[in-house]
Amino acid sequence: MKQKKIITFSIILVIAVLVGAFSINQYTIYVENKKIEAVETKARLEEEARIAEEARIKAEEEAKLKAEEAARLKAEEEARLKAEANKEIIQENTFYTGKKGAVVYDQYSGEQSEVTTIAPKTAIYVLTYIQDESGNTTFAEVSDQFDGTVLGYVPFDQLVKTPMDLIANPYEDADYTAFGKNEDFVDNPAVVVKGAYMTGNSAATSKLDTLIDLLDKTELNALVIDVKDDNGFLLFYSEAAEKYNPKANEHIYIKDMQAFMDKLKAHDIYLIARIVTFKSPLYARANPDKAIVYAGTSNLYSDSDGLLWASAHNRELWDYNIGVAQEAAKWGFNEIQFDYVRFPAISKKVNIDYRNPENESQTATIQKYLMHAYEELKPYNVYIAADVFGWAATSINDVGIGQHWEAVTNVVDYICPMMYPSHYGTNNFGLSVPDAFPYETIDRSLKDAFDRNTNVMTPARIRPWIQDFTAGWVKGHISYGAKEVGAQIKALEDNGIHEFLLWNAKNNYSEGAFKKIQ
Repeated sequence: MKQKKIITFSIILVIAVLVGAFSINQYTIYVENKKIEAVETKARLEEEARIAEEARIKAEEEAKLKAEEAARLKAEEEARLKAEANKEIIQENTFYTGKKGAVVYDQYSGEQSEVTTIAPKTAIYVLTYIQDESGNTTFAEVSDQFDGTVLGYVPFDQLVKTPMDLIANPYEDADYTAFGKNEDFVDNPAVVVKGAYMTGNSAATSKLDTLIDLLDKTELNALVIDVKDDNGFLLFYSEAAEKYNPKANEHIYIKDMQAFMDKLKAHDIYLIARIVTFKSPLYARANPDKAIVYAGTSNLYSDSDGLLWASAHNRELWDYNIGVAQEAAKWGFNEIQFDYVRFPAISKKVNIDYRNPENESQTATIQKYLMHAYEELKPYNVYIAADVFGWAATSINDVGIGQHWEAVTNVVDYICPMMYPSHYGTNNFGLSVPDAFPYETIDRSLKDAFDRNTNVMTPARIRPWIQDFTAGWVKGHISYGAKEVGAQIKALEDNGIHEFLLWNAKNNYSEGAFKKIQ
């Protein structure tokens, strides 16, 4: 019995020890959990504090940015309102420095010191007109802009009222004032075009795949495609042609335009619709009363290629060309390029009847056509380009074909001078044979183009055509390949022009001239 009690006691003792140990262990765990909980709570509170501080700082920064933006917008609005309120005064007193720029002096009389010079064709604001005893303005106190920094005194004869005053040979019936142009289109953003020409025939054959492959492999990103070519043939069936020139619809290159466009768009190619404008043989033949003829006869004029020209004065032909352009825009072309937007180059010795009932100058007619086309194409969100002779940038007149540089650049988005070295004459730019000097010819022609563009308020962007063919007919010519094409591109880039269009009538291009795409 005694032994049984001892055993029972021992069991109770063991149980008690075990319970105690368990309780101690549980307490220890409890304490540890509390410590962990405290640490986690502290970390959570610190993180919440950090997040709250970051949110506060961010809110302050956003508030500061909003305040700065509001202040900027307010200042701009105040400046706009101030400018609007003073618009007439600003216009009246804004002048431009002349072709040689202007010298700024510290005073207008006595021992003058030269303060600085102002670059040619720079807008400045006249604060005070200084007159001599006869009432003639001799000096002007000027600032860099209305309510701007005072610069000093400039001889008044070094200023002109507008850049247009610097046009060497303006045409009386042409418009050189600012022209309302489109901004870049959101759904058709402007791109830095590096393009190649493609005929309608190439578009309809395996040559298309060859050109697409060239674009896929190189920096080239655009195609200039004949929509209405030199013969008057069309890329696609045209409602405009059906109305004005049905015969043209008998000469269609592409039957399935949707598939054609889808294929090109799948390769992200910028598409330019080339429309040969006034060299329009099919139209001229069908409408001889609207064609250029030899004076005093009904004989249609034809050029050296035997192609007929319709009269650029004919408004119906305007509507035809613009109608085809609108259809091209509907198909998805990004840009409309008017080529042969000129009169034929005819010797003055030849007596020609241009059918000019309005008695307009050729320059005015070409400009009016481009202005009309621009307005008619505005709803289609396409850019408007005009091809001009390269020499138009250098000649002070309209080159005898209606292409006066200032009159054209003022009313289109892109002006595309055909700066083929082979197309310049002996000793042009001081070069014995310009064709043999691809870099120098482009460089010197571009400098003239830049200068001419500054003569108007709304000049076009310059995107030249360059030569990728050998001009075997030019005495002293050189063979053209990747090296010569590359030289022309370098001349463009050295002058800040990174766009170009390549011409080769057979659409064979020097792949080695272009940067590869990895």
